[in-house]
Amino acid sequence: MTDDELRALLQRVRTIAVVGLSANPYRDSHSVAAYMQRHGYRIIPVNPNLRGPVLGEQPYAGLQDVAESIDLVNIFRRSEYVAEVVDTAIARQAGGIWMQLGVFSAPAAERAAAAGVPIIMNRCIAVEHRRLL
Repeated sequence: MTDDELRALLQRVRTIAVVGLSANPYRDSHSVAAYMQRHGYRIIPVNPNLRGPVLGEQPYAGLQDVAESIDLVNIFRRSEYVAEVVDTAIARQAGGIWMQLGVFSAPAAERAAAAGVPIIMNRCIAVEHRRLL
């Protein structure tokens, strides 16, 4: 994806479901989600281990449980768990899928691309946001 395409995606997105979001403010998933929230994005926490609000939002156990539309799915899970998240994001017609640094799955990316869902792998959304916007 080119810088112009990334910029356009980040400008279009408003609601980000963060799969694997931690309540621990010292974890990357939390600090990245908090950064995006400070920059006007609505964050939807997705993690079956969360019991109460995170970043002021009620968490969902799974992506399939989120009742509202999702502009972007940001994945903070190990690569071996990505396929299921990507398939659910495709089924939900998410506007894009972002795999954080160290997270990648070529087969899942191929399925997303075939479904017409923009996909970014092995990049930090906060780093790219700072760089491009």
